[in-house]
Amino acid sequence: MISLTNVTKQFGTLTAVDNLSLGVKAGTIFGLVGPDGAGKTTTIRMITGIMAQTSGEIKLLGSLDAEKVKEQIGYVPQKFSLYGDLTVMENIQVMGALYGADKERVEELGTNILAFTNLLPFKDRLADNLSGGMKQKLALAAGLMHRPKVFFLDEPTTGVDPVSRREFWQMLYRLNKEGMTIFVSTPYMDEAELCSEVAFMSQGRIVALGTPARLKADYPFRLFELKAEGKQLKHILADCPLIDVNAFGDRYHLVAESPEVRPKVEAALQAAGITRFSLQEISPSLEDIFVHLAEGGAS
Repeated sequence: MISLTNVTKQFGTLTAVDNLSLGVKAGTIFGLVGPDGAGKTTTIRMITGIMAQTSGEIKLLGSLDAEKVKEQIGYVPQKFSLYGDLTVMENIQVMGALYGADKERVEELGTNILAFTNLLPFKDRLADNLSGGMKQKLALAAGLMHRPKVFFLDEPTTGVDPVSRREFWQMLYRLNKEGMTIFVSTPYMDEAELCSEVAFMSQGRIVALGTPARLKADYPFRLFELKAEGKQLKHILADCPLIDVNAFGDRYHLVAESPEVRPKVEAALQAAGITRFSLQEISPSLEDIFVHLAEGGAS
């Protein structure tokens, strides 16, 4: 479905994507995860033919030329790019016309897609007057007007409220169940958990690739969750044989080589006068893995 082989993109002396190779199977939800500047948007733009690679080979739907298969792909960019001074339905009509559908067909498809995205009650509202979540739903609807085989979405839920994010992903799942391949970049680890396969990208390179379950199984350390009242916990635990201490809300994740660290952590807390705490070993989340990789764990 999608294949990249030794793909590099340079902007002058800056290497945005560095010798990247990956493959995406048909019928999957593929997640590209990484911090800002990792190269996610550049990668999507190269695959969709918006931008040419400096070197390497990109094959999309069996073609080396994205222009030849553009009618079979959909794309939702990171920034809302529809017309704010047009209504929801007018934007849909414009997109339908761009893909060559006749007026009656556009009306039929537009009504169905707006119903699918729960935007039909707002079809006469100006796009500029939509909330952030509704704008992203409109962008999704516009990208679906020609029923693409593969759908690219570049951080589609950034800045969107949690309820809208959940609704958006429910729609992606429904599309995927109907056979559509989804390629999505996201900064959210809970969204990465929903993907069939995930690639972690850092400084233009893929540093880890696999299913969420496989990536968790390959995590090389033992992980403990600590909840305790008190400040400067990192300082208190400084003499414990821990690889890392990371804050997760009101809890801390302690990374260790072995479970033998537990009594030493308990002793350090008690020595500091902290007697009320909970400490338990847990399985890693994708966020734990991302933190590990971002700190150079893939090297």
